[in-house]
Amino acid sequence: MMRRSLLATPAAAGLATEASAQTSGPGVTLAIYTAGQGSPFVTYGQAIAALLAHQGIASTIEASTGSLQNLTAVEDHPNAIGTVFLGSAWDALEGTPAAGNRKHVNVRALWPMYETSFQIAALVSSGLTSFAQLDGKRVGAGPARGPAETFMLAAAEAAGIRIEVVSGTPAEMSEGLLAGRMDALWQGAIVPIPSLLAALARAPCVVFGPGPEIVAKVTQRLPMLAPTTLPPGTYPGQTAAIVSFAAWNFIVGNKAMSDETAYAITRGVLSVGDPARDIGPVAAASRPAAATTNRFLPFHPGALRFYREAGVTLSAPLAPAG
Repeated sequence: MMRRSLLATPAAAGLATEASAQTSGPGVTLAIYTAGQGSPFVTYGQAIAALLAHQGIASTIEASTGSLQNLTAVEDHPNAIGTVFLGSAWDALEGTPAAGNRKHVNVRALWPMYETSFQIAALVSSGLTSFAQLDGKRVGAGPARGPAETFMLAAAEAAGIRIEVVSGTPAEMSEGLLAGRMDALWQGAIVPIPSLLAALARAPCVVFGPGPEIVAKVTQRLPMLAPTTLPPGTYPGQTAAIVSFAAWNFIVGNKAMSDETAYAITRGVLSVGDPARDIGPVAAASRPAAATTNRFLPFHPGALRFYREAGVTLSAPLAPAG
């Protein structure tokens, strides 16, 4: 694999936290760990805080550097919940270098937020319309060694092709595609992906995914991913469904949170009539059935109670006793 860089990735700033000895119960104030301003995590956290406030559950919004810091905060704080990307949750559970080589054993899944779906855009003039055609091509994949790059390389391996990785910010990726500094742009975000829309708005482009065969291989190998299909019309000019994979984002809590609290907040969020209307557009996909996309992170017993009542069968493993 070859690598090019359009922008160096800045190091994430650390945020010190203190562990709380209190276990969540009635009347407790939850700390909702989100991300930096401008992130959908912040928008989602604020919307959830407002909903819970209407239900008599107090909470505060805590800024962070994102998923990995949120996971550590939840690991250490019985009263914390956090917005996390399941790819990062896998790192935390396994104790990989990305998670500081620390195995997070106290984190439990509560409910699904939205999916981070991955697609490819290429200029129509390039003639690229399928993943196999990316063999030997320059492909933008966001920040160096980020989730998008990791999953793209997994898909390339499954397809038996080699690609040249181009790194940078989403905005620079769009500019790089239009300027010919790369042949295709691979991105992951809430669909329709803003950086792909930005490219489509300025030049004729085609958007496609890895396809069902590659998706099946990648999701079997990487349990943090789930298949997804984007219907025609998701992107301007898209006439056929796009088959790809996605990693969902979840709200997680500490195993020491009381079952009563975990049940109350999970039920409070997932029982609204229309999440897009009653919570906010960023929560449109927060529905009970989407909980099945988590196949590896144990659910909190309080959340499990809600899913049993809702008739949702989950495939994530049960938490170990004790």
